[in-house]
Amino acid sequence: MDQFGVKTRIIMGDGLGSLTGRMKKAFVVTDSFMAKSGKVEYVTMRLDQAKVAYQVFSEISAEPDIGVVTLGVGQMMEFDPDAVICLGGGAAIDAAKAIVFIAQKAGGRSGIFFVAIPTTSGTGSEVSRFAVITDKEKEVKYPLIDDSLLPDAAVLDAQLVVSAPPSVTADTGIDVFTHAVEAFVSTGRNDFTDACASKAIKLVNHHLMAAYKNPKDLKARQGMHNASCLAGIAFSNAGLGVNHGMAHALGAHFHIPHGRANGILLPYVMSFNAGCTENLTPTAKRYAQISRLLRLDTNNVRQSALNMIRTARRFIEQMNMPSTIAAAGVTKEQFEAELDAMAQAALADSCTATNPQPVTIDDIKLIYRKAFIGKIP
Repeated sequence: MDQFGVKTRIIMGDGLGSLTGRMKKAFVVTDSFMAKSGKVEYVTMRLDQAKVAYQVFSEISAEPDIGVVTLGVGQMMEFDPDAVICLGGGAAIDAAKAIVFIAQKAGGRSGIFFVAIPTTSGTGSEVSRFAVITDKEKEVKYPLIDDSLLPDAAVLDAQLVVSAPPSVTADTGIDVFTHAVEAFVSTGRNDFTDACASKAIKLVNHHLMAAYKNPKDLKARQGMHNASCLAGIAFSNAGLGVNHGMAHALGAHFHIPHGRANGILLPYVMSFNAGCTENLTPTAKRYAQISRLLRLDTNNVRQSALNMIRTARRFIEQMNMPSTIAAAGVTKEQFEAELDAMAQAALADSCTATNPQPVTIDDIKLIYRKAFIGKIP
């Protein structure tokens, strides 16, 4: 039985003020940069105007860990809010999801109104039932998956992303592309997820380079914000694949930003899934369908699939992103020392379960090795 759901109310533009009327006490979750730079005033100013009491929790780091989540749970339960508002990128939203989820379970309380306001166009976390939390001691990233992690509302305001530097635009943009591509070929896909994923892919193709080259292009920024959200809806319902399983492990072991890790791996994972070096798989036809969406298709399925792989590489090259693990600053010795652990973690990752092609630990090691040196058809 297939299913599809979108619990989150999506507001495009400056719409937080329309939500504050139902709040009395709000727990605001953000990262230290948002707090120190004053950008959190985007939320607090509107809460002040609505005379809503609030407390700001700004301990979130680039890779939210179990300790930070535990600290946030304690502060939230002590404050006892009826609403939680998160302002930030995927890390902050993922942390807020985990905090709300655990606090409600531990306190036996439900009905907390949860609003997510993304400040990057990448993770789609504002509409996904996924959250990724790091265990720094074990160097493992744990994906949490539960419908109750979904925010009640998301505010997509392009004004909040115009200050994102080009490197962040690149990392998050390629993350959107990876979400959409993996959802489109996932074993959990259906007509509804295909619609969201394909539209996200078209929006990325149209707007990513414009947003990268001209950060103040509000049309491009809103287009990428919408693409991120659509891709989030797609993968939240369809699942992802081994690209994300491998990126989680790579990021945990070498502290490579998540979107960048996805971008490095994507061409090599796509080549594996399509069977480009051996026998073509049914997934190659799915990649060819994406090529058709972008008007890159040919009469040859293999060539059309390769065109999609090269499109991913083109994005990476044009945005000056590292195209190999070595180029991301990992030495051969470091890579080989961590390879077995990374491969095991990637195989066990819940995202890998919906990869379109069966994958073994040896397959994963081979993909990692190709991605380290840059070997691609």
